[in-house]
Parts: sequence; structure tokens; C-alpha cells
Amino acid sequence: MVEILSALLCISLYLRFGLSPEFLIYYVWVCILLVITFIDLDYQIIPDSLSIGGIVLGLIAVFWLPLTYKAALIGLALGSGLLIAIIYGYYFLTKRQGMGGGDVKLLGMIGVFTGWEGVLFTIFCASLIGSVVGVTWVSIRKKGILAAIPFGPFLSLGAIVYVLWGAKIINWYLGYIS
Repeated sequence: MVEILSALLCISLYLRFGLSPEFLIYYVWVCILLVITFIDLDYQIIPDSLSIGGIVLGLIAVFWLPLTYKAALIGLALGSGLLIAIIYGYYFLTKRQGMGGGDVKLLGMIGVFTGWEGVLFTIFCASLIGSVVGVTWVSIRKKGILAAIPFGPFLSLGAIVYVLWGAKIINWYLGYIS
């Protein structure tokens, strides 16, 4: 399944960027997101070597991507900071841990590759898809509302959707509401 998804994502990225440095960099990044997704699904962890390694890779590769170094750093700070605020806010309200630190580093890595716009799009998309899947999962499995569902796969999916079709979706939405 991982190999099929990797091939489909490679084709999608090629169709989006052509044979270019962006294509190669985003393909490596998407493969990292794919590995993170399946590790998080199986073990409910996101290895620091992948997320922090991805941050370092992104900060080196940003010069070949369609964003500035400043935008990448803002994306890193916003991505990590937003989830830290959510984690502490949830804990303050419920006295329970709702999300792990791996998600914080993952969204920071996503921010390096997509900037602040990609972070906001990814959070929205991941929350929307995660809510639909989560409600369905909880009702099928009858585990209750506190069932642990990894968020990393939804963050990864939201980031991939942003890179492939984010601009088109945003333009469609802005045209729809105006």
C-alpha cells in the first residue's frame, strides 16, 4: 500500500511541478509524510528523526521552493506554536493530554515546506477530515469519545492536499464566498 501511494503521489507531484527541483524536494518530503503516517497509525508516535530531520531538510531546501526563508521560519513557528497552544488549552480545560509532541514537530515541519498559509490550510483540512473519520471510527468501534486516534496522518494528508491543490481550493472558496 505504501509503495502504491508513493507512486501515485510521485505522479501527482510530477503533474503539478514537472521535472524540477520543487518536484524532487516535495517528493522526498511527501515520502517522509507517508512514513510518518503509517508509523503514527501503527504505534501512535512520530519519530523525532523524521520530523526534526524534515525541518532541517526543509530549511536547507527552502531556497528551491516557492517560498522565502522568512516564510519557512514563520511557518515553523506558527505550526509548532499553534499546536502547543491547543495542547495546553485542552489540558487546562480537561486535565487530560489530547495530543502529543510529535504532532507539534510535524506541523512545524509542514510549516517549513508550506509557510503560514499552508499551516492554516493543513490545520483546517486535517481537523475537518479527522473529525469525519473520528466520529465514524468511534461510532463503528463503540470506543467512546475519548478513543485515541492519531492526528499525524490527517496533518500529513492536509499538507499534501495543500501542496497539490491548495491554491485552487482557496481560489474556488474565495470566489464562492464573494
